[in-house]
Order: sequence, then structure tokens, then C-alpha cells
Amino acid sequence: MNKKWQIYETDENKIKEIEEKYQINKLLATILINRNITQEEEIRLFLEPTRKDFHDPFLITDMKKAVERIIQAIEKQEKITIYGDYDVDGITSITVLKSFLEDRGIEVDSYIPNRLEEGYGLNKEAIGKIVEKGCQLMITVDCGISAIEEIAYANSFGIETIVTDHHEPGNELPQAIAVIDNKRKDSQYPFRELAGVGVVFKLIQAIGITLGLKEEEYLKYLDIVCVGTISDIVPLVNENRVIAKLGLMLIRQTRNIGLRSIINSSGYTKIDSNSISFGIAPRINACGRMGKAEEALELLLCKNINYANELTKKLNEHNRVRQETEKNIFENAVQQIEKEQLDKNNAIIVGGENWHHGVIGIVSSKITEMYFKPSILLSFEEDGLGKGSGRSIPGFDLHDALMQCGDTIEKFGGHSMAVGITVQKDNFLKFREAFEKIASEAHMDEIIPVIQVDSKIDVKDINKDMVESLKQLEPFGEGNRMPVFVFRNLKIDSIRALSEGKHLKLTLKDNNTIISAIGFNLGQLSEEYTIGDKIDVVGVLEINSFNGVDSLQINLKDIMRSL
Repeated sequence: MNKKWQIYETDENKIKEIEEKYQINKLLATILINRNITQEEEIRLFLEPTRKDFHDPFLITDMKKAVERIIQAIEKQEKITIYGDYDVDGITSITVLKSFLEDRGIEVDSYIPNRLEEGYGLNKEAIGKIVEKGCQLMITVDCGISAIEEIAYANSFGIETIVTDHHEPGNELPQAIAVIDNKRKDSQYPFRELAGVGVVFKLIQAIGITLGLKEEEYLKYLDIVCVGTISDIVPLVNENRVIAKLGLMLIRQTRNIGLRSIINSSGYTKIDSNSISFGIAPRINACGRMGKAEEALELLLCKNINYANELTKKLNEHNRVRQETEKNIFENAVQQIEKEQLDKNNAIIVGGENWHHGVIGIVSSKITEMYFKPSILLSFEEDGLGKGSGRSIPGFDLHDALMQCGDTIEKFGGHSMAVGITVQKDNFLKFREAFEKIASEAHMDEIIPVIQVDSKIDVKDINKDMVESLKQLEPFGEGNRMPVFVFRNLKIDSIRALSEGKHLKLTLKDNNTIISAIGFNLGQLSEEYTIGDKIDVVGVLEINSFNGVDSLQINLKDIMRSL
């Protein structure tokens, strides 16, 4: 697939000014400018944030009301229930708030809806169970902003509710004692992109300040807050960057027994945003996807190392089953796509019998990434309903497209890039036809994936110190991607496919300098290029450690023939 390489225009004078003023190398200065980080305070905050860089939690709408009500509950020893989501953000949110409140000497219950049976968010049956336990105060975490009817239902039983959430509110807010969500239209808080666990952190910070606690009483949870923040793919800028940067330092020496057990079992030796995203998050998320979210929560709250290791084994098994289930559905979907030549369509819509609801969204993401087209996957149940998930590409609003297919859909929800959807099996082909018509009118063939390139680099100028300096830009993630560079007129010195043709391994030569390159999921290119070809490549610079030996390599994002 053709991709567009978009290289930032550079202002050499500005680069030199920042390079000299802040005593950093030219490459770092260039990247900071590309990120539009040019003012002194912005640069300091980005490179060296401290605990003093957190915003005042009382700037958040309704924070004072929430704090006063929770302190009242603590003083009166009321029964509190925390109602959270089943993903990493929700589970870490419950962990942080429950641990903090129990340290204040109050009994706290928690409730996580079963993904496979109850779905996302509050439901009346769950509230009924909470009522039976004598709850007086319910605090929602990572959910609740749209639970108008459910919170009214809780009110009817005398349960008071505090909502903490980070999702977009509708036109109406729930009738709760306090609604803490920085995406409220009346919010004056200077940062609106906190994860759910970030909002919880601001809540315990505010309680701590009001009670006159030492900072450590809430800062000690930054390891768990960091895991939830990075896992929820919120932009790692502003206050999220402070959380991630300080939190990663705390994770490296974490006292949370469960978190330490997951890290040890993940196989990652370096603790960074990558190990959180690919080592820790999938294991915790797998529990929710398989309907076992309580086990992940139990692990993060665990105080016994032996029991923690037992629970970690369960998480690893859930993750293995999740991977296997996902692989089977993916292969089934690709077979359908190839058999029916659906890759020729503007959008890809496939369905299967009893596909697992917990992983269908991940498979849709993979299909969209593979074909660079919007995709919707549906699982057909015995009752004749197809329930599924969809993912989109930049430039195509999936939610808006589904709005135009109303007569073929039972229900749907989500946003421009991701949706959940229900379609009658009898309407499947009609729906696919209607959606394809909308996609065709959107000129999908004109949407080309863009790779943002930070700078051109000559291979002869690369050295270990340069690559090591890029670590100052960590943690990488949403809103702060890894820097990508272009390397031109390189001769292929060797080329081969790895892992049964899946990946690409190269050595590239620039005059007398040779550098290794690895291209994950680019194995098919081994048949398009050969030794001696001149190519341009874009990729990430990294240090590959193998058998105790460090070597520089390019992690490839794309290749094209040199002009």
C-alpha cells in the first residue's frame, strides 16, 4: 500500500537557539520544535516534570462537593461501593480509590459489570445488588457520565452517587451529588484529557489536601495511575505526561505486589511505556474480555506474594486463551474477505457464528490496519442478532456513516473511529450494501495513510549517544509518538524474510557504513526488493540488545525505491 511521507519543515535558526539554550543535541531540539514545544516552561515540563506540576484538583467542577461527601462518609463509617469498568483504566481506578479510602479506615465494596453478560456501564440489576448490600454512597469510576436513568434508579433507593468519568457527556448530566468530568461543557480545568484513573487520582489528591495528609499518601499510587493512563491510550501530554513520567519511575520500584508479579511474568526487563502497553495491559484487559475482571482487581489489591503469583498465572492463561480466540476469528475473517473479495470494497463487513464478543473489537482493529479500510465484524447469535464492533481510518467518520444506515441497524453507539453495533442477521446483506454505498461516496481511495517524519538523517551520523538521547522524550504513546526519521539512497546489502515470511530483515549500506533494519509485518517486501537495490526508508532508531551485545538498528515503517 502506498503511504505518504510528510517531513516537517525545519527552522535551522530556531533549532540552533534551542540546542544552545537548553544544552541538548540538534536532533532533540528538532523534535521538540516538531511537537510545538518551544517555550522555556513547556520544554522543562516535557523533559523534567515534577510533582509540583500537577494542577490544582479543586479547579475541577464539583470537586469540593465530592470531597465533602466522601469525608462525611468516612467520618460516619458509611457503606461505600465503587462501580467501575472492566478494562485496565477501570480496574486501576477501582484499585487506587479503594486502597486510598481503606487506608482512611472505611469499608469499601466494588462492582465491575461482566462484559459478556452485562456490557459496559451501570445497569439497574447491578444497582439492585448494590442496594441489597446496604450501600449508602456509590462512586463511579471510568463510567457513569451517561447513566441518567440508572443513577435516577439508585436515587430512588436512597443511594447517593458521585460520578467520576472522562468520557464525553451528553446534553443532560446525571442527577448525582457531584459529577467530576473535565469534558463537561462548564469545565474550567486546564486539561481535559485525563484517563478515568487520572480523574480518580485528582479526587484522592483533593481529599488528601483537605485532610492535611502528606503528599506521599496519594502520590504513592502513581504507579497504578500510570498503568491505567498509558493503557487507555490518552494523549501523553500535559498532566498525563507528569503522571506517566513520574509513574514509570515508581513502577520500577513498585511496592504493589500484584503489579510486580505481572511485570516479572511478562518477560520485559525494561520498564517503559512499551512494556506497559504490550506486557501489562493485555494481561489485565484479557480478564475483562473473558468475563473475569475481578481476578485482575484482586491481583492489584493482593497483599500476599504467593497468592499474587497464582493470580498472575490465571491472568496469563486468560491472555493465552484471548490470543488464541482472537487468532481464530482473525483467520476466519480473512478467509471470508479473500473468498468474497471484500478487500476490493471501500469498507469491509464480515460476520461469523458465535464469535467471542470480548475480542471482536481487537480483530476489527487488525483488519482495518491490514487493509487500511473501515471494518465491522459481527457475531451472529442463536436469537438471530448480530452483535459486533467496528473500527475506522482517519478521514472516515464511522459513527456518522452508521447514522445514515438507520433502517438496517437495531442499535449502535461509539464515535468516529470505533463503534459497537447490533444488526438482525436477516438484514446483514442489506446493511452491508447500504454501508458500502456510503463508503463509496466518501472517496475512500483518496484517503492515503500518512507517516509523519521528524527529520532526515545520514547513516554515517548515527551513534549510540544520539539514540540514547531520544530516551529523554519518553514515555512515548498517544500524543507523543516515537520519532520517525528518513534515510535516503541506501543500498541493500542483505535481505530476507523471518517468521515464515511475516517480518523483514535487512542490512543497509551507505558508502562504507552498514546498519541493520527490521520491518515487522513487512515480510512480503522481501519478494519486491533484492541485494543491490537503492532504497529510501523511514523508521525509528533503536538499540537492539542481543546476547549482551548492543547494536544500532532501524525499525522500519515503510520503504520505497530511491529516485
